Order: sequence, then structure tokens, then C-alpha cells
Amino acid sequence: MSIKDNLTAIKQKLPREVTLVAVSKTKPNEAILEAYEAGQRVFGENKIQEMLQKWETLPKDIEWHMIGHVQRNKVKYMGEYVSLIHGVDSFRLLAEINKQAKKHDRVISCLLQMHIAEEETKFGLDNTELKTIIDSEEFAALENIKIEGLMGMATFTKDERQIRKEFAYLKSIFDSLKQELPHISVLSMGMSGDYTIAMEEGSTMVRIGSSIFGARNYS
Repeated sequence: MSIKDNLTAIKQKLPREVTLVAVSKTKPNEAILEAYEAGQRVFGENKIQEMLQKWETLPKDIEWHMIGHVQRNKVKYMGEYVSLIHGVDSFRLLAEINKQAKKHDRVISCLLQMHIAEEETKFGLDNTELKTIIDSEEFAALENIKIEGLMGMATFTKDERQIRKEFAYLKSIFDSLKQELPHISVLSMGMSGDYTIAMEEGSTMVRIGSSIFGARNYS
């Protein structure tokens, strides 16, 4: 099946309120353009330099989402154009994003990444760290970022009960955060292998790559 056919098949499964982020990391511009011509406008990258090169050469109405782990010293390379940063897992990173957004007279949308998986390799905040950030005066003073919601990745396992439990836990954190930040609306959880479970547990944004573009190119 073509990229267009894959996109059509996936979009038919998504409720209207769920945003599809097409994960285009490692994919060439031709593949992204094929998805773009099929109507896709939101793309996710996990390396800032690669995303910058694509932003410079591809259509300017594409929304670029940074979905990978972000190093603070690289934020300056995407401050001008990034639409949403998914993996914000520290106050220091938030402060750097705010600083770079200010330089470009922008407000950059961010998701706070929660650690919900049993794997130690996944990044993210725990509940206490989340509360410490949200309740701080320093956070309240950041005028050039906007927290849109939360992001999390489930354990890489075939055990659907565990995946469901982790997504349900993230949704419960999202619901309680909404009491403090009533404007938040994005719960980014679910990838090619588990997005149907994620949507059943309340996801509003799914990150799908291989089911659209085929297997990843490791270069």
C-alpha cells in the first residue's frame, strides 16, 4: 500500500477529536511530500537538526512537532518555527524554550512528558516533579510558553493490560492537572503499536510512523 492509502486507512480509525502526528523521522522529503499531498499537515521529528533541514525545504504550512528527547543547547535551532514540543521533562528545559521563544517573539506550545512506563530508559517527570513545576512562581513567570497538556510512552510490551494501565494512569494525571490548568486539551499517547488502546483510554493525539511510512530507515 502507498503512503496515501496507509494514511487514509489510519484516519478512518481516528475519531475527529484525535490529532494524527505523522512520525517522519529518518524519512526523505519525497515520503513527507507524498503524505502532505494526501492532506497530512502535522509531522513529528526526533532530531532537531533533521527537522530544521526539512523545515527549510518543505512547504511552510507544515506543523512540525518535536517528539524526541530535547537537549537544552539545541532548542535555539527550532525556536523560530516549531509548533509543539512533546517531550518537556524539566523546568530548566521549559525555561530555555521560553528564552528562545522570546527571541522570536513567539509563544511555543509544550507538552510535559510524564514517566509512566516500567522501563528506566523512558524520560519523563513523576507526579511530584510535575506538581513542583506547576506550583512554582518561576513557572508562572514564563510568558513565552504555553502548556497544552501531557505526553507519555507506555512500556514496550505485548501485555495489553499493562499498556492500558499505564495509559489510564496518564489520563488520571491529565484530569487532575486540568483542575489547575483548565485550558489544557492535549493528551499525546499512543504510537503505531498501541494507539488504539491509547485512544480508548482518552488520547487526543497519536504519533504514528511505521504504519504510515513503512519500517524506519536507520542511517
